[in-house]
Amino acid sequence: MKIGILGSGDVARSLGEGFVSAGDVVMLGSRDKKNAKIEAWVKNSSHGRSGGSFNDAAQFGEIVVLATLGTVTEEAINLAGVANFDGKIVIDATNPLEFVDNRPRLVGGLGSSGGERVQKLLPKARIVKCFNTVGHALMYQPKFTQGKPDMFICGDDIAAKKTVAGICDRFGWGVVDCGGISSSHYLEAMCLVWVLAGFQDNHWHQAFRLLRQ
Repeated sequence: MKIGILGSGDVARSLGEGFVSAGDVVMLGSRDKKNAKIEAWVKNSSHGRSGGSFNDAAQFGEIVVLATLGTVTEEAINLAGVANFDGKIVIDATNPLEFVDNRPRLVGGLGSSGGERVQKLLPKARIVKCFNTVGHALMYQPKFTQGKPDMFICGDDIAAKKTVAGICDRFGWGVVDCGGISSSHYLEAMCLVWVLAGFQDNHWHQAFRLLRQ
């Protein structure tokens, strides 16, 4: 499968590595086609990976992943071209966080979450919030002695969520469906819980798991 990823940071490169390892073909996109981080990522192994602009990556992907900073996602989408997302599954891995006095804070609340804004910006795309509740180092094949952790997802398109759930399974995650895209605010708040817990003792090898009986 052809995967276009908007972003060049740790999340974008880690997800790109996961998709390539799972047998997909990946293009990372940024504002600048000559992005040094992407060029280094491509040179790591030319097989199955390439780089380009936001527009290039959005056109390339059968599935498109948003992996930019949450505060610049709208700008990245506009640079990529809204029409390039039409009809496609779009995985929103972003979190609208800002830092005040070196502490993270969630931007937006009910009805104005990052996931909901993305769906409004891309009305013809099939948005699924996913990969936003854990750090980039654990996104592909996470290993915990307590068992497989869970990835929490939401979105309005049932078929799209089924496809994304399959990706999560290939990446080594259980899946918890939290409903429509309006649930994005709660998933984005889970990211903040993950970050705040990590800050307490500088321990970041952590993930959520929903226990049921």
